Amino acid sequence: RAIIPGFVDCHTHLFQYLVRGLGEGLELWPWLAEFIWPLATHLTREDASAGASIAALEAVRAGITTLTDNHYGLTDYETTIAVCEAIESVGARGRVARGMMGPETEIARKGNLDGAMFRYSIDEEIGITRAAMTERRDRLVTVWPAPENIVYCHQELVTRAVELAREFDTGWHSHCSEARTDAPYYLESYGIRPVEWLHREGLLGSGATLAHAIFLEDVEVDYLGASSTGVAYCPVSHAYIGLGVMRLSDLRRAGAIVGLGIDGACAHPQDMFEQMKQAILLQRVHHQDPTASMAEEAFELATREGARYLGIDAGVIAPGKLADLAVVDLSGTHFLPLQRVLAALVYCARGSDVEMTIVNGEIVYEKGAFARVDEAEIRKEAIARASSLIERADLVGLKVPWRHRAAC
Repeated sequence: RAIIPGFVDCHTHLFQYLVRGLGEGLELWPWLAEFIWPLATHLTREDASAGASIAALEAVRAGITTLTDNHYGLTDYETTIAVCEAIESVGARGRVARGMMGPETEIARKGNLDGAMFRYSIDEEIGITRAAMTERRDRLVTVWPAPENIVYCHQELVTRAVELAREFDTGWHSHCSEARTDAPYYLESYGIRPVEWLHREGLLGSGATLAHAIFLEDVEVDYLGASSTGVAYCPVSHAYIGLGVMRLSDLRRAGAIVGLGIDGACAHPQDMFEQMKQAILLQRVHHQDPTASMAEEAFELATREGARYLGIDAGVIAPGKLADLAVVDLSGTHFLPLQRVLAALVYCARGSDVEMTIVNGEIVYEKGAFARVDEAEIRKEAIARASSLIERADLVGLKVPWRHRAAC
C-alpha cells in the first residue's frame, strides 16, 4: 500500500458528468455554444444536485479529497447551496465557485453563447453570491465568487467579484486565456490583453485562481508569477478539445502556483492519476524533451501545489496538516515488479486502485463502500436525470456513433 496526500482537483464542472461522452470533436467555443450551454439552460436544481453527487462519489472513490467545482449551470441561491450539500454529503472537501455571468457582452455574442445564460444583473450576481458565501462560511464545502470567464464577462463584474472575495477573505475563480482566440477578442474589445488588465487593476495575487491560462505572452507569465497567482492545469481537457499546451515550466519558474484540474466532462473519468500522467506527456511531446516534466512534479501538482492553490493546509503528510489522505493498493499486476513507488503511482496507477479515502480525519470511502451515502441511490438518480436532461435540451443527436464528417 501507498499512503498519499489526498488529491486536490483545482478546476472542474460537476454537473457536466451527467453528459460525459458527448460533444466529441467540438472546438471550445462550439463545445460551449452548441453543447454545454444549451444543456445548462435546461438544468434543474435536481439535475445539478444529481450531477454533483455522482461526480463527487467518483472523485472520492479515486482518492480526490478536495474539489473546486466551477458551477455555472443554474446559479440561483438554492441551487448553489444544493450543490454544496451534494458534495459535502459524500464527504469531500470543496469550493463551489459560483459561476457569475452578469449581463451579456459583445464578446459573448461574437462567440454565439446562449443569451439565456446571462440571467442576472451585476448587482444580482453579487447579492446571490454573498448570500451563499455567508450561508456556507466555515463549512467543509464553501462558496467562492467566480466571474465565469475574464474574456466574456464585464470588467465591472470581475472587479466586484474580487472585492467580494477579499471582503470574505476567500479565493476567487475564473477561466482565462483558454482558447487561442480569447486574448485577441479581449484586445479588440478593450485594447488590452486579459491578464495584463487583471495586473493593471490589482486583481492578481493571493486568492486569485485562473483555469487554463494557455495562451500567454511572456509579460503575462511574469505578472502571474510575480503575484503568485494560482493557475489550474487541465491536461486531459486541453488535449481532448485540442486547445494547446500550457506553459508549465515557465509559469512555475516565474512563481505562479500551479495545480491540476480535471475540468468536467471533457476529461471523462474523475481520475487524477490519468491527469498526472497526461500532464507530463503533454509537456514532453510539446517540448520534444523527456526531461520537460517528471513524475515528482506531477505528483506535487496533484497534492501539495493544489492545496497551496486553494489555500488549504493539506497536500502533504505531516503533523498538524489536515488529515486528507488516500490509500492506494499497489498489489495489482500492472504495478509489478514494483521498482519505484512514485513512478508507479504516476504512470501505472488508476483511480480504481484507491482502496481508502480519508477527509478531515474521517474515512469516507473504504474498499468499495461509502460511509455517508447510498451509492446505488446516487447512481440511479444520476442515470434518470441525465436521460431526461439530454432529451429536454434536444441533444439526443449527440449520442449517435460514427457520425463521419463530410468528405473534403
